Amino acid sequence: MNLKNKILPAVAALGLVIAVVVAIQAEQKTPPAQPVAQPAQAPFKSYIGGAGLVEASSNNINIGTGLAGIVKSVFVKVGQPVKAGAPLFQIDDRDLLATLLVKEASVKKAVAAVEEARASLEDARSQYALVSSAGDQRAVSTDDVQKRRNAELLARARLESARVAVVAAEADVKATRTGIERLTVRAPIDGEIMQVNIRPGEFAQAGVLTTPLVMMGNLDLLYVRVNIDENDAWRFKPQTPAAASMRGNRDLKTTLSFVRVEPYVTPKQSLTGASTERVDTRVLQVLYSFRRSALPAYVGQQMDVFIETPEVPVAAPAPGGDKK
Repeated sequence: MNLKNKILPAVAALGLVIAVVVAIQAEQKTPPAQPVAQPAQAPFKSYIGGAGLVEASSNNINIGTGLAGIVKSVFVKVGQPVKAGAPLFQIDDRDLLATLLVKEASVKKAVAAVEEARASLEDARSQYALVSSAGDQRAVSTDDVQKRRNAELLARARLESARVAVVAAEADVKATRTGIERLTVRAPIDGEIMQVNIRPGEFAQAGVLTTPLVMMGNLDLLYVRVNIDENDAWRFKPQTPAAASMRGNRDLKTTLSFVRVEPYVTPKQSLTGASTERVDTRVLQVLYSFRRSALPAYVGQQMDVFIETPEVPVAAPAPGGDKK
């Protein structure tokens, strides 16, 4: 009993000490967490802020194919500069090449038919000349003369038809060659390859695709597409100074050059993730440009953009107003 009487007070005292320590620790304030990167600061006293999306100065060109098929060859890689007209990829052309051989043979056959029709015309013409040049018209019957004359006209028509058949056959060959040429997709402008989403042996679909087969654009000059909230659109003035900062490092910044305003207010599509961001708003899109060497920016990257605005003067109180 004496041992129990000594243990219980000791346990109670230990519990009291633990409770005091926990209470002291609970009263201590936890220091606020430091942000990974400091937010960008506006270089202007009065400004409009907006999220900008980097894109190519030629716009991001999504390359597709007008003829679906198996990809035979891919001639470019990501990051490769290309000239206008350079081949990007090629669809399997064996079917059309075989068709081309048939069409070319048809041209040769049509040309031979022209020669045959020309020979027939010469024969009919000579036969008609024999009877038409006879000194004594009683030597040949009128019916024979008429038949030979009609035979010459028929031979002339057949020659003309054979010539038209040659033109049609040659047109078929040109159409087939155009189809073969279309199977090689070429760069529409000078630019740089940003994405290659096809490989030899894969099936390339025609039409508009969610994921482009190849994406390219002119990256010598980069554009920033800035979304200005419709509530701030009235404050925007073209040709006013603007600056942009890189996300994650506000010290990487550059001035921007005004390009144009797209005068159609559209529903907002790009989201920044801010808790105060509205997803049902509409935005005015403004394009600015900067040289690629000014910042280590990539197409598709977001930037913090600040556009200077005139300061709104504070209205003076009306004369004779209430004074406190």
